[in-house]
Amino acid sequence: MPRLFTGLLASPLRNLVAVVAFMLALIVVSTTGYVLAGWSLSDAIYMVVLTVYTVGYEEVRPINTPGLHALTMTTIVFGCTGMILLTGVLVQVFTVGQIKQLLGRTGVTSDIERLKGHVIICGFGRIGVMLAKDLKDGGMDLVILDRSEARIAEAEALGYLCLQVDAADEAGLKAGGIERARVLATVLPDDAANVFITLSARSLNRDLHIIARGEQPTTESKLIYAGADKVVLPTHIGAERIAEMILHPETARFIRGSERMRDFDKTLRDLGLHLEVITVPEDSAAIGVPLGEMETRARGGFFVVQLDRRDGEVLTRPPGDTRLQAGDGVLMVTRAEVAAITMMFQAPADRVRAGRSLF
Repeated sequence: MPRLFTGLLASPLRNLVAVVAFMLALIVVSTTGYVLAGWSLSDAIYMVVLTVYTVGYEEVRPINTPGLHALTMTTIVFGCTGMILLTGVLVQVFTVGQIKQLLGRTGVTSDIERLKGHVIICGFGRIGVMLAKDLKDGGMDLVILDRSEARIAEAEALGYLCLQVDAADEAGLKAGGIERARVLATVLPDDAANVFITLSARSLNRDLHIIARGEQPTTESKLIYAGADKVVLPTHIGAERIAEMILHPETARFIRGSERMRDFDKTLRDLGLHLEVITVPEDSAAIGVPLGEMETRARGGFFVVQLDRRDGEVLTRPPGDTRLQAGDGVLMVTRAEVAAITMMFQAPADRVRAGRSLF
């Protein structure tokens, strides 16, 4: 915010404090004067309030001495002047507040209109907060949309471009620059809202890459049908990670056991690669197949860096003639879609016997 506007905002607040202090001092002094003249405290306060607010009721007691005349006239002059100043300052404070809010909205809108190829995040809950942080750390332009005033205030405090709108409304998506955006991530905890947002976003931008969150596994097909390119199931991912830690603790520690490895994993993702662990099921077509053959069939889609046997044996950089066994944990770097690699390892053997090719 410009320094000039900041100064204008601070000045009315200082003036308000000064005028209120002046009025309180006037009331105390005038009340004390009437009490010293022999009035009761309640009559003195009543007289001062009537005088300051210029109500014009009859005097509580006769004003029949020069001292009371002087005190009453002084209270009238300074009291009326103080009330005029107080009214003016209050109007100024409220006006400046409205101008600040208007300029703030205008500034955010102008900044969003200059964006192109940015990311729109719908929802600033737990996942939205972490997603925004990672994207910001990666230097990505982003806009946050949320209906909650408290969450938008939190996003503003963190320095994000944000709008308090309903992302399910096309007007809200347009305000976020949906036509110029490259990616939209709808991460609300409400599956129905995510489906509706996906539908609206797809209709507004056919080239948009949409990533949607789903709470229930049955929602995944609905989100894909609505136009989502990818669906993330946080509960499913969490369960996979826990299973990974139980089944293959050594590999889990290797991947996520240190800040250095987490940074390495992030670097791989920036390069379009993924560090993944896949467990070979009992009926997998990959059982008994040499790793070298599997890598050849994948046409360079992955390479295995470590193999965790069910009996606890760990093979780092296993040779190409190593054959997979049921229950093996395969740590690999993938270049292709993880879903395709997972299919290759987890496909039942009867698919191979039926002559169906996995790739």
